[in-house]
Amino acid sequence: MFKPAQRRTMLALAIALAASAAFAQKARPAAAAPAPAWPTKPLRILVGFPGGSTPDLVARTIAEPLSRAIGQPVIVENKPGAGGNIAADQVAKATDDHTIGVMINGNMTIAKMLNPATPFDPLKDLTPISLIGTAPLLLTAPANAPGNNAQEFFLAARNAGTKWSYGSPGVGTVGHIGMELLKTKTNMDPVHVPYPGNPQVITAMIGGQIQLSLLPPALAAAQIRAGKLKAIGVTSSSRSPLVPEYPSLDEGGIRGFQLEIWTAAAAPNSMPKPVVARLSRLISEIARTPEVRAKLFQQGWQVAGTSAEGLANRIKQDTAILGGVIVMRNIKAE
Repeated sequence: MFKPAQRRTMLALAIALAASAAFAQKARPAAAAPAPAWPTKPLRILVGFPGGSTPDLVARTIAEPLSRAIGQPVIVENKPGAGGNIAADQVAKATDDHTIGVMINGNMTIAKMLNPATPFDPLKDLTPISLIGTAPLLLTAPANAPGNNAQEFFLAARNAGTKWSYGSPGVGTVGHIGMELLKTKTNMDPVHVPYPGNPQVITAMIGGQIQLSLLPPALAAAQIRAGKLKAIGVTSSSRSPLVPEYPSLDEGGIRGFQLEIWTAAAAPNSMPKPVVARLSRLISEIARTPEVRAKLFQQGWQVAGTSAEGLANRIKQDTAILGGVIVMRNIKAE
């Protein structure tokens, strides 16, 4: 038999051990909930431009390898209109966790600044996935444009004042905003003439209706090589590997003028972060594979294949530059 003092000691020890076990059980972290199965159905890629456009070609180039990677069909759907903003709005409002978009600069940066009535805010409603490809623009003029180099051309442009005009694929496009920025750098003052798309801009320039335009190199180069247009310079800091035969505007004396168009993948802000992270990793890896890199290069893109953070940084940078031009030149979408 235990003495009373011993019984009290043992009882206290038993209580202490029970309390310790209960605390340990309570403090033990709950098992992490299993990640939701994804994907459970086909993934949609919305493109805000017609079939055959550069964003459409990019989306279709990554669709097949992405389908293999996720084990589900990847379907590209074209929703053209409003400079790509109709598709971007549908992406922003998607709630099925299986809808993303392939977009251009404007859809992910300045859409709301250009038109407050835009039904989505790219900086709040879209989540970056990956910057896929970039390209400078090529300042292009009719084949008979004056001057043998950029300096002589800009001198003629300054002397012409508002008698000259330039074309773009629409108000608020990078071709439009970029030219307004270039006007401030060169003191020329051509009048803006918007067209439905770059093919119409090229036709008008060949026909002499307009005197200059900033065009994607892949579109302009064929006409330049055919002798129908003249290259003045690319908008990168040095010659572009896409069109290495043409000098940069910086070489031509327009210092500090750099401008690129780009295409990127984005998701609705409601998409679960683990899904966004997985898509970011897969798309960036796919874009950098030799086969896809070669296809994108043929389409006129220098492959970036960045992380989501890399795209977010680019969005911030471009929003500041392009947004500054919008405010300075009081540009409003029609």
